Amino acid sequence: MNKPTSELREMLSRKVVANFSDGLLLSGGIDSACLASLAPSMIAFTVDFEHKGEDLKFAKIVTKALGMKHFSTTVTVKDAIGAIPVVIRILKTFDPAIPNDIVVYFGLKLAKDNGCKSVMTGDGGDELFGGYSYMAKLNLNEYIPQIAHNLSFSSNLLGAAMGLEIRQPFLDREFIEYALAIDGSEKIKLINSIRYNKWILRKCFENILPNEIVWRQKSPLEQGSGMTILRNILESKISDGYFNMKQEEYKIKFRNKEHLYYYEVYRKIVGEIPQPIGDEVRCLYCGAGIPRGKNHCRVCGGIQSEWSV
Repeated sequence: MNKPTSELREMLSRKVVANFSDGLLLSGGIDSACLASLAPSMIAFTVDFEHKGEDLKFAKIVTKALGMKHFSTTVTVKDAIGAIPVVIRILKTFDPAIPNDIVVYFGLKLAKDNGCKSVMTGDGGDELFGGYSYMAKLNLNEYIPQIAHNLSFSSNLLGAAMGLEIRQPFLDREFIEYALAIDGSEKIKLINSIRYNKWILRKCFENILPNEIVWRQKSPLEQGSGMTILRNILESKISDGYFNMKQEEYKIKFRNKEHLYYYEVYRKIVGEIPQPIGDEVRCLYCGAGIPRGKNHCRVCGGIQSEWSV
């Protein structure tokens, strides 16, 4: 079903009002920027890692255009490495997505330090509107409904650990159903040989937000914040010999040395990998129990199903 952009914007606006928060995690991408445009009285919070990313630059463009109050924090290598055990303890995972989680952790910490009790996030925008590059290879009308009602995000667990209420307008049940009724062809479009993910969401705000924000290409949190560099730093801490020895000892299929680094922190902080119980299935990579019907191992991050691309 095709939806007029004004109708979609109005629906999202109602959900933002219903989930109004003290603060907003703002990366300067379309998801968080459109939420900001619908409630500019919120305080925006942005994380920057060693001044290596572009999120802060784009977030400043958003907040200047909307007249929002804006705070940012610069995270050092020492800060990031120090946060790894904290994040792993809270999330109970050694998923290689941890650099993204570290960004969320510091964003929520910044909000908490500035007196916020509730924080809004753009969680769900990518999943509902085809924001990831791999989605261009899939039938979105089949894939998105399969994942839409089982979405989970680290912000919820991290926020709970800090005593913060996390509010996610995109994940409102009515909004999810509305988004599912939008045809996949409206979510990813190829125009003049350029692919636009989340096309309809961008069109909703092209006359409200600056063009450089509306048409900014997807940049994962770790990349936009600059946190990607942390991966190379962690890789350099483990030798080839040690990696090969531990991979054999632990009997886990690690993606790389960074993955092993997270596991050894997990092993020390959390302990043993939880085994399958009841009708759970065993993860192909780490042996953890996975609820039947799910394709993502929350412990190691391994993707189990045909949708892994």
